Amino acid sequence: MQSTISNQRARGSNQQSAVSNQLFMEGNQQSVISFQLFAFNFQLSTFNFQPFAFRFKLLALSFLLSAFSSLRAQETQKVYLSGTGNDHTVKWDFYCTAGRNSGKWSKIAVPSNWELQGFGKYNYGFDKDSVRGKEKGLYKYTFKVPSAWRGKKVNIVFEGSMTDTEVKINGIQAGEIHQGSFYAFRYDISKLLKYGSSNRLEVTVAKHSANQSVNEAERKADYWIFGGIFRPVYLEALPASHIERVAIDAKANGQFAAKVYTQSGAAKVSVQLYSADGQKFGNEMSSSIANGSSEILLSGSYGSPKLWSPEFPNLYKAVFTLYDNGKPIHSFSQKTGFRTIQVRERDGVFINGVKIKFKGVNRHSFWPSSGRTTSKKISIADVNLMKDMNMNAVRMSHYPPDSHFLDVCDSLGLFVMDELGGWHGNYDTPTGSKLLKEMMIQDVNHPSIVFWSNGNEGGHNRELDHLFAELDIQKRPMVHPWEDFNGFDTQHYREYNYGISNYMHGHSIVMPTEFLHGVYDGGHGAGLEDYWNEMLNHPLSAGGFLWDFADQGVVRTDKNGILDTDGSRGADGIVGPYHEKEGSFFTIKEVWSPVFFERREMTEGFDGVFNVENRYYYTNLNQCSFSWKLVNLKTNASKTGTAGSPDLKPFEKGKLKVDLPSDWRSFDVLYITATDPHKRELFTSSFPITLPAKEAAGMVVKEGKGAVSVTETDSLYNVKANGISLSFSKSTGVLKKVQNDAGIIPFSNGPVVQEGANNFSGITSRRDGDKLIIESTFNRKTSYNTLQWTIYPSGWVKLDVKYFPAEYLTNFAGINFSFPENKMKGMEYMGRGPYRVWKNRIKGNQFGVWKKDYNSTETGESWAYPEFKGYHSNMYWCKFLTTDQPFTVVTENEDLFLRLFSAAYKTDQWHNYEPLFPSGDISFMQGIPGIGTKTQRADRTGPMSMKNLFYDYEKEPARALNIVLYFDFSGK
Repeated sequence: MQSTISNQRARGSNQQSAVSNQLFMEGNQQSVISFQLFAFNFQLSTFNFQPFAFRFKLLALSFLLSAFSSLRAQETQKVYLSGTGNDHTVKWDFYCTAGRNSGKWSKIAVPSNWELQGFGKYNYGFDKDSVRGKEKGLYKYTFKVPSAWRGKKVNIVFEGSMTDTEVKINGIQAGEIHQGSFYAFRYDISKLLKYGSSNRLEVTVAKHSANQSVNEAERKADYWIFGGIFRPVYLEALPASHIERVAIDAKANGQFAAKVYTQSGAAKVSVQLYSADGQKFGNEMSSSIANGSSEILLSGSYGSPKLWSPEFPNLYKAVFTLYDNGKPIHSFSQKTGFRTIQVRERDGVFINGVKIKFKGVNRHSFWPSSGRTTSKKISIADVNLMKDMNMNAVRMSHYPPDSHFLDVCDSLGLFVMDELGGWHGNYDTPTGSKLLKEMMIQDVNHPSIVFWSNGNEGGHNRELDHLFAELDIQKRPMVHPWEDFNGFDTQHYREYNYGISNYMHGHSIVMPTEFLHGVYDGGHGAGLEDYWNEMLNHPLSAGGFLWDFADQGVVRTDKNGILDTDGSRGADGIVGPYHEKEGSFFTIKEVWSPVFFERREMTEGFDGVFNVENRYYYTNLNQCSFSWKLVNLKTNASKTGTAGSPDLKPFEKGKLKVDLPSDWRSFDVLYITATDPHKRELFTSSFPITLPAKEAAGMVVKEGKGAVSVTETDSLYNVKANGISLSFSKSTGVLKKVQNDAGIIPFSNGPVVQEGANNFSGITSRRDGDKLIIESTFNRKTSYNTLQWTIYPSGWVKLDVKYFPAEYLTNFAGINFSFPENKMKGMEYMGRGPYRVWKNRIKGNQFGVWKKDYNSTETGESWAYPEFKGYHSNMYWCKFLTTDQPFTVVTENEDLFLRLFSAAYKTDQWHNYEPLFPSGDISFMQGIPGIGTKTQRADRTGPMSMKNLFYDYEKEPARALNIVLYFDFSGK
């Protein structure tokens, strides 16, 4: 290993990561103190300290530390004055100047947004300035610092405060007022403290900034805007000679460079890497420090490091140690990962030499009950949900996130685009320069970050562009989201056809930083398969980022705790406010699965072979595992097994062989589950074995003991069979009434063709053996749609409809019936489920038997998922569970959609998001509509979103669409 040395002048703030000493001071009786000495961990957890007991414990620990001080370098001590997140807060004194609960001193949880704590005024970023809350929050907190800290450098650190923040210690201002919400800032308060006694912290926070550019960048935006100290506050104590921060660049080829920023006159600095199991990796590299130097460059190389990627997020711990006179005086630890980012002009983004397509999503730092105050637990949950959707990337929108979120992206594996604040406005240059530097100091070492973003959608201060490369040791690429800039076309919400005909034939790398804008149940998975297929196949595509991850539904403490998304503005998520999974979640999971199964029909000649494609970037499929399960859905009998993982490198195609038992055709469905090397399920694919006609043959009973009888009135055929009474219109053939011995089943007024002519006419009745047939007469000009009812002695009823859609392009193709919604309790059905579908969002469901209770969920407005109302795919049969008695419908048709009632109609001035449903209440469809996005009409999101096409062949009967249904009205 070789090292080179460079000593340079340094400027910047402190970033320490070290032993965590959580000393919750006066006003908080709980304390967690942890010290790491050598390989031992001494931890005192959650004691209920009385003041004397607390001082005794602290004294004992100080003695313990001094016993080891001559053997080990001091580590930065961190003392939290606040809690660490929304799941751990500390009460401070608080005074709100206006709005709710203002004009009096009380208590508030820190960290928090004060609106969620019952203070001030809620606002969305689109609210007019005249109605915005502009209150201030005044905080007070009393704390002690040990006498042993005298002579150390003590910083107070705020990880995030909205917005202008003035800090005083013992009545003296700690530094200039900080402006900008999402950036960690610190003050050296060493000379302001009273050591060994009480200190008074006073903080004044103005949610509306005195700097108009900050308001333009952060608070005039399409998201909720809050106020308060919303991220943790802590003290950090460092020895007089110390490492202030480091910036690391670890390349995939093993090349390693680190800038070490120090204060005062130490003689040497070193770094030693450790692998995840705590073993030393490579040799220590070190450098002497020239007099007066505060920036030292350590560089060298390591042999065959394990590389960092989302698929294998290998991390190392770099321990930096500062020496004076041969004695270690301060150590500093930083996690890092080896990986190389290369942008090849007019080609793509290569990470560790592999061309990447980003499967990404935009994410706000948000939780319904705490606003922008989150926790590491939430960060872990968010990243796991993204990984569960087979995503490999996330964009920070529209500001830097909590540090723990980036820590989780590092450790679990996601590419990150980190963003300087700016929605459509931007910071002025002096403010932006300062905040950009703070963002870099806080975030520069995360291997997950592969892009920087300078604002969003016009919120770009171009005078800051040069600073990204100047401040980043890794020189990561920087983009302007929504622009064609710096070799990247990141335009948002391009329509599918526009994309194909325009920017997909440009010369820039195509990477929309927002696409398929979610709203309610639209966007996201709806249209994704078309977009992704195009992205996969186009050499200039680098993938993209969906908008967005979660519904921004905030708890309104001023409105009895309702969840408020500000109408359609915040209802944009793939998951709900509390991470409830919408249908798109599973569509994305399937479309973005790195193991792609080619369609395969389970016919009699099936040989157990599936064509598969490896869509990973770094993983061979032989590192994954595959299991299968055969299930008889009627008896729940099953057989399971595993399949040998094929040896397929990334981007290769090959075959997966499943050795099924000889009786596999006696089962109804085959499930194959692909699992990644970390035991995370990629997707479970289902392959139906049984067909609707087979199920119908086994369910429908035709024979009965009694005869079918029919009587006529002026307008009706009245039919009876095995205790079931049916009435049909003599003029249209439509079912008018159903009744059995237990009462009326209010299923009626069908079939009604939609979209098409309801021209059933020439209705007649006749007998065919023991069956009664009521049917219409075909006429190519006047009654080309036909129906035939067959009533069996068992009481079962068959309907056979042949019809022609009204136009070449239609939203619907099928038949409707009426049923009162207030009579429906639920359903049980065989088909794909449990989520509803749209024409452009079919994937994601599994074949099986599903039971769903009725709900009136409106996606993004309420969150009881899966929704009951809507279209359900591949129905074989359905048992409707009503307030009176059940009835069952069975079909012989493959690919039939069941429609249940209608979700609430919505539209906008552009007619983008319009959930369309046929008339009637229950429908059996062969063509359904797609769903749009917030910014695009459905038919502009790809071929799957277009209307249904049908050529009528001049009404040739043999070419008509055909639906066959069987009805059991026995109430069983």
